[in-house]
This record gives sequence, C-alpha cells and structure tokens, in this order.
Amino acid sequence: MKFKFLEHTADAKMQAFGATLEEAFSNAALGMFNVMLDTSKIKQVKKHLFTIKSENEESLLYDFLEHLLFLIDSEGFLLSEVLELTIIRKKALTLVVRVIGDNHTNQDVHSYIKAVTYSEMFIRKEKGKYVIQLVFDI
Repeated sequence: MKFKFLEHTADAKMQAFGATLEEAFSNAALGMFNVMLDTSKIKQVKKHLFTIKSENEESLLYDFLEHLLFLIDSEGFLLSEVLELTIIRKKALTLVVRVIGDNHTNQDVHSYIKAVTYSEMFIRKEKGKYVIQLVFDI
C-alpha cells in the first residue's frame, strides 16, 4: 500500500508508506494529488526537475509538497508520477526530484488543496518501514 486516507472533520488526512524515506516522500506526493483527482488518469507529458533545501525532514517534506502545489497554481501542473527523488544529507537536507504529469485543463479535478499543514504531521520509522502522516487544508 502506497498511501491511505484517514477520517478528518474538515480537511484531508492521509498516511503514506515506503521502504525508504524517498519512497515515502514520493507516495505522500502521489497521495496528495489523489485527494484532488484520480492520478492514474493523468497523462505523462510535462516534466519538472527541482531542488529543495531544508533543515529537517518535516520541513523538507512540507516544502516539497508546497512546491508541487505552487506548480498547480503557477503552471496548472498535476502530478502523475514521481520519476526520481533523492535526499542528500549534508549540513542541510537537499531533495532533488523529477516528476511527470499533465496540465490541469486536461483533467477532471474534483477538489483543490489550499495548503499543506504541520497539523498532525509526522515522519516515523515503524517495523522497518517509513510512515508519513499529513493533513491538507482543502
């Protein structure tokens, strides 16, 4: 299982899973877009490559997902798949990611996410797997 949605009174809450932190980050992004639409129907026509730097894993995750939301607002980009995601650990954490998707005008979007929140957010390693929990403001 890549991700699952959890009950929340007003917003969208989910957990993403991965054997590695990189896989869990990728699945969190995929889950976030599945709040808005069925990502399996998004064509793979537009690619983006970007880098994010942050001081800790939670901030890196937040900044990564917020950048994807920025791509929706600025370019109409909807994620189909995370092609490559690498976390480089030095003084600060650096995320290098390559994603593919399509323009939102070609899709049936049923809901938009306003923001990623730190509310109830966690990144844990449980039984040898990573678990990420997120709440999105919708």
